[in-house]
Amino acid sequence: MTSITIIRSGSRLGLAAAVAAASLGLAACNSHADDATEKQADAVEQASDNAADAMHDQADQMTGAAADAMDQKAEAVEHEGKATAAALDQKADEQAAQNPH
Repeated sequence: MTSITIIRSGSRLGLAAAVAAASLGLAACNSHADDATEKQADAVEQASDNAADAMHDQADQMTGAAADAMDQKAEAVEHEGKATAAALDQKADEQAAQNPH
């Protein structure tokens, strides 16, 4: 299973890199692709939640516009992670329908 680490909290590039690395890991797995995709969806959502939590913690140490901006970035990272996870879940459902066990 591919390990995901987001190096910089709030980095869309970091989240995109994590998703890309995870996708490469899925390409190597031919059996039970739907299970692997569901696990990947969970990992992406967890990684984005962790990154968003870290960003909210950083925002708590700030004041004013900087804190607001950091909170908005955290919400965007969390939203993007959930959207990516939902797309992966949809893909897993499609894979399961195409390859019933």
